[in-house]
Amino acid sequence: ADVTLTIYAVDGKLVRTLALGQQPGGMYQSKSRAAYWDGRNEHNEPVASGLYLYTLTAGDFTATRKMLIIK
Repeated sequence: ADVTLTIYAVDGKLVRTLALGQQPGGMYQSKSRAAYWDGRNEHNEPVASGLYLYTLTAGDFTATRKMLIIK
């Protein structure tokens, strides 16, 4: 499925969109295969510490979760 990871600030502003392309179904738990965000925004600037939301979309599947960035 075509996979996209979208990161938002808690106020709903878009921080970054990562298009991960076509990926086969399965569990991706190792860093080398998992969806990975480097903590930078669309302007390649590091984001501040705080709470962020991410949405993972893969084909018909969509999940939104919280993550905490601590520096």
